[in-house]
Amino acid sequence: MSSDPWGRVDETGTVYVRTADGEQVVGSWAAGSPEEALAYFERKYEGLVVEIGLLEKRVQTTDLSAKDAQTAIGHLREQVDAHHAVGDLDALRVRLDKLVATVEARREERKAQRAKQSDEARKAKEDLVTEAEQLAQSDQWRAAGERLRALVDTWKGLPRLDRKSDDELWHRFSHARSAFSKRRKAHFAQLDAQREDARKIKERLVAEAEALSGSTDWGPTAARYRELMAEWKAAGRAQREHEDDLWNRFRGAQDVFFAARSSVFAERDAEQSENLKLKEELAEEAEKLLPISDLKGTRAAFRSINERWEAIGHVPRDARPKVEGRMHTVERAIQEAEEAEWRRTNPEARARAEGLTGQLQAAVDKLRAQIEQARAQGNNAKADKLERELEGRQALLDQALKGLQEFGG
Repeated sequence: MSSDPWGRVDETGTVYVRTADGEQVVGSWAAGSPEEALAYFERKYEGLVVEIGLLEKRVQTTDLSAKDAQTAIGHLREQVDAHHAVGDLDALRVRLDKLVATVEARREERKAQRAKQSDEARKAKEDLVTEAEQLAQSDQWRAAGERLRALVDTWKGLPRLDRKSDDELWHRFSHARSAFSKRRKAHFAQLDAQREDARKIKERLVAEAEALSGSTDWGPTAARYRELMAEWKAAGRAQREHEDDLWNRFRGAQDVFFAARSSVFAERDAEQSENLKLKEELAEEAEKLLPISDLKGTRAAFRSINERWEAIGHVPRDARPKVEGRMHTVERAIQEAEEAEWRRTNPEARARAEGLTGQLQAAVDKLRAQIEQARAQGNNAKADKLERELEGRQALLDQALKGLQEFGG
């Protein structure tokens, strides 16, 4: 008989293994010595040790599912319980029991992790739905559209929930996207209609602008172009493929008109500058007529100057007041001289002046006689009073005589 700490072979060749529950039959051995029998069944034990060690490592280091782990543990436990190996089978059972506990703990851990991931995924999807529903009301079409597409990509990267919850959230999410798409399509359809209306308006404006480009009615046409520009701005933008072409035609028509006007105005400005030079010379010639010594000759000379003035034509607007003011000054001087001459030669006025002068002279003579009489009578108070009255009458007489002299009297 042969034995070791974990097993023995009896005289009949039966192999036993020692366990906490007593000896258990491992099998029979008749092919060799008892030592060879024990060595054989010990190698089978070592094989179980290796398999259990590998399973422990897989459980700890890989994502082996709990179901597969339990199946493997059950298979190994059957081999241990079959007692077809010699070794510390109780120790193997303890390791398998610990492995069962480890697998169960991992199962609960993964379950909790899945629950946490599910809660996080639910929260993330609810947040996506809330944002999508807010974006559905946005008028920022480009930014909102890009953001909704990004939300879809984010949704696809999230784990699925239970079917009911996932379907409900997806329905809200999809509805928000559809609502935004409908609003955007309606907006751009309306925008297209507005741009089509703008195109028609601008084509009409272009046609009128091109028709006006050859006009020489400078003032009214320029004013109309300003009105057309205001209408152009108020019309809004046409479709991109039409807007630039319409604008180039519209602007080109204006350029033709204003270039022609500028050319004419430049020529006119040159002519008016020359006119100004001529009129300044005439104004200087007219100013030399002052002061007036010969009214008739001055009047004739000024008439000649004025005729040449009228024949010259327009001068620049900003220079007109000054040069015309010089001529008006001479003209007013001649008019004042004519009025003075008329007053001097008017018979009725002369007669009135002579009559007034005679009356004042008679009054002065009378006062002087009265003063002499009062002095002779010694009535100095009366004489003084009469002298004061005489001073007033004499002043009036002097003024009347001066006026009479203007008539050559």
